[in-house]
Amino acid sequence: MHLNTAGEIVQTTWNNLPVRYPNIELDAFIIMPNHIHGIINIVGAGLALPVVGMRQQKGAASSAPTIGDVIRVLKSISAININRLLNRLNRPVWQRNYYEHVIRNENELLNIRQYIDNNPLKWEDDENFC
Repeated sequence: MHLNTAGEIVQTTWNNLPVRYPNIELDAFIIMPNHIHGIINIVGAGLALPVVGMRQQKGAASSAPTIGDVIRVLKSISAININRLLNRLNRPVWQRNYYEHVIRNENELLNIRQYIDNNPLKWEDDENFC
């Protein structure tokens, strides 16, 4: 993929996520014209006490970010910077939700990495291909 400036903003935001969250590791990642794919490893994520309302109970065993925390930062920071680039205010850049999947073994990890790497080859088959 040849990234435009907005794509470069998303790439930079992705690359900088470990600065904000030192206990994550970034793996395979691809920016497509209308979506992204990426693998995030949360290092040292232990058990945490349940979240009640919007607050985590005191004494949680882990301070590791959730995938939701990481994706929220990725989408927020990149959207702010893309809107600045386009000289517009508070316009949506991302869809409201995202798909997540827990990778449970090495074989599954290898298959998902391959899917991400091959995703650009399938772009012409995408229903949104122009």
